[in-house]
Amino acid sequence: MLKFTDDHEWLNVVDGIATVGITHHAVEQLGDLVFVDLPEVGATLAAADAAATVESVKAASDVYCPLEGEIVEVNDAIRNDPSIVNSDPQGAGWFFKLKLATPAEAEGLMDEGAYLALVG
Repeated sequence: MLKFTDDHEWLNVVDGIATVGITHHAVEQLGDLVFVDLPEVGATLAAADAAATVESVKAASDVYCPLEGEIVEVNDAIRNDPSIVNSDPQGAGWFFKLKLATPAEAEGLMDEGAYLALVG
């Protein structure tokens, strides 16, 4: 199930685990990323907590935790090569995997059509 937030994060939820990253729109706004700071595996975050930081040639921005949960994996590849996020933000450029405290809450987030209407 693919969902989106107002803060331009995407989530792909499978069996209560959400793979989280930033959208194509966010990448276009940020420009070329030069640095990515990821959360620690095992960290428990609330919805809207700052989970990661990205720095581009234009600005630094937080990536927010879309729902409450525990970080179970991070994408070390983007830490070593932030350009992966620019080239494939909704694929290989994912940021972290979150074990959702309440998986049903993902239903309340936007679907792709609603997100595209928001940024359109």
